[in-house]
Amino acid sequence: MKKLEYYLVTMLVLCASLVLFGCGKTAEKTESWAYIHEPGEEILSFYDDGEALYKGEKYSYSKDDSYIMLDDDNGDHFGLRYVMEGDTMLLYEKSTYEYDGQKDTDGIVGVWKQDNGWEYQFTDDGKFSEENIFFGRYTVDEENSCIKLMYDDPIEDAYLYYELDGDELTIDYPWPMVKTEAKS
Repeated sequence: MKKLEYYLVTMLVLCASLVLFGCGKTAEKTESWAYIHEPGEEILSFYDDGEALYKGEKYSYSKDDSYIMLDDDNGDHFGLRYVMEGDTMLLYEKSTYEYDGQKDTDGIVGVWKQDNGWEYQFTDDGKFSEENIFFGRYTVDEENSCIKLMYDDPIEDAYLYYELDGDELTIDYPWPMVKTEAKS
């Protein structure tokens, strides 16, 4: 009788272990993305168990045709806008800029800076400067909270989404992404 109890307990423990640990199944990566300028450095990946890694941090995720929604273990929740373009993706990442000076204008006109030195300058005659390196003209679609940058250099036009809250300008900047290349 003790032998039968031993086998039953052993089988019960084994079955419980298989259920708890998913029968040894590990999540499989379904997508892996890198910035186009660093194709071997993974930035974003999705797994078939509903998990994602974004910039080295673990999240649960859901996505639709426009947004990737990420949730962490602390209950923090945020979305990343994205646009698929064939085998590439534009991933919009948020950056917040502070108004440099006294805010006495409506809208985005003025100089906006970050602590790291990055900046945008928008003039009231429709010209912009990005990092004092890239220059051009801009238009604002207030209804869709979108800024179109038309560069003087032979750079493709960029569409930035923005939120303006007093002296803070939050920009969703489009980063071209490609599928992560295997490192050799």
